[in-house]
Amino acid sequence: MTQGRPGGGGAWAPLWERDAELAAAERAMSALCSDLTTEGGLLVYSGEAGIGKTALLSEVRRIAQGRATVLAARGGETVTEVPFNVVRQLLQPVLVQLSPEEGREYLGDWYEIAGPALGITDPGSGRPDPQAVCDGLVDVVARLSRLHWPLVLIVDDAHWADQETLRWLAAFTERLHDLPALVVVAHRPGEATGEGARHLARIGATALPTTMLRALTPDATAGLTRATLGEHADAPFCREVWAVTGGNPYESVELLAKVQDSELEPVESSAAELRDLNRSARGRGLVARLEDLGTNVTRFAWAAAILGPAVSVELAASLAGMPHDDAERCAERLRAARIVTSGEDGLEFVHPLITTAVYESIPNATRTAMHGRAAWAVTRSGRGAAAASRHLLEVHPDDDPELVQHLRDAATEHLAVGAPDAARRCLERALREPPRPDVHARVLYELGCATLLTSPVTTVGHLREALSMAGLSQ
Repeated sequence: MTQGRPGGGGAWAPLWERDAELAAAERAMSALCSDLTTEGGLLVYSGEAGIGKTALLSEVRRIAQGRATVLAARGGETVTEVPFNVVRQLLQPVLVQLSPEEGREYLGDWYEIAGPALGITDPGSGRPDPQAVCDGLVDVVARLSRLHWPLVLIVDDAHWADQETLRWLAAFTERLHDLPALVVVAHRPGEATGEGARHLARIGATALPTTMLRALTPDATAGLTRATLGEHADAPFCREVWAVTGGNPYESVELLAKVQDSELEPVESSAAELRDLNRSARGRGLVARLEDLGTNVTRFAWAAAILGPAVSVELAASLAGMPHDDAERCAERLRAARIVTSGEDGLEFVHPLITTAVYESIPNATRTAMHGRAAWAVTRSGRGAAAASRHLLEVHPDDDPELVQHLRDAATEHLAVGAPDAARRCLERALREPPRPDVHARVLYELGCATLLTSPVTTVGHLREALSMAGLSQ
């Protein structure tokens, strides 16, 4: 999502003290566009939540606009386990424009392997090797970089990208020495776990060095305060803005917006009120502000948080159990409160910190029930078992044979696109339901098949257990 600069001549708040980073991006872009270019580049930005990574990427995108083909995507906290989610965001805008014949010609030998992972072809009956899928994706994007030179790929919130995307991205960035593409990645340090963390480490090692974004200095915070509120903001007030926010750009911008809303005079005598205002922009304070908007608005916001990024008003209304007109009014009130915004593909929360606060504010039992309803809403929308499976994984076991079957169907879909780890998660959850005795052995067998390529020892254990049970031959 590209953000603009405010009117009145003020500098764009989150980009204060980012001159070095923007200069590096300009140099990388100029090198990419040079007629003599023979290789690509990799920029990696790391920093805590709210430090301005997304704002910086938006400015990089502005720098590249009109000079290159720009493809952008971002990870999401609630969709980290959706395989190939981020790479599909990146590439589908270009690939879906191809006819089936053009797609087959473009993908060549990788059509049957990479096409299903990208969601542009139906999966076959086989179970592709994840490494083959990764290799196919690397080759497909390499072709894309030559066809659409110069190419810029931007991945925001990479710490929440699915591991299948990160595996591809790590492999692809290691090929940039002979590809005309610029890759720009932003992530929070220490947030990714397991395989995702290892893939991010590979990406960071290729960048050398990763740029760690720092908080704003007191002088920059004072400049931001005066650019927002007016030059009459006095030094003690500006200093307190910095002290309250720690120089975090997102928190500073939100706090100053609250100052404007409350018509607080930016002078020393008002500085004591800043801490209370700041609390209303985050955590429990934000949740209390949401609740003040009313029950319907809160329920709609909960539905949007459950469904994840880029949600349609229709789907959120379905989950929230309200008429479409009421949902539109709720969405408008959330926009006015700067809680959500309208993106290209649907509603999005203004910042991931807001998404997290809203999601975690949902009572546990309610959240679990909403995930269950979300699974059926997604299924009814025609997106298939695999798309619904991330919600089913959150539902408490309840001896439900229908849920077991949906999870088995989702596992089959995941295996068909080369995502055995996603299939494994579905089948392990199905076993906790648990399955009926007549299908229990079958689920174990399917789980063994899902782990065959990634953990053969685990496979042996599952197959032995399956063989000891009745029903496998049915």
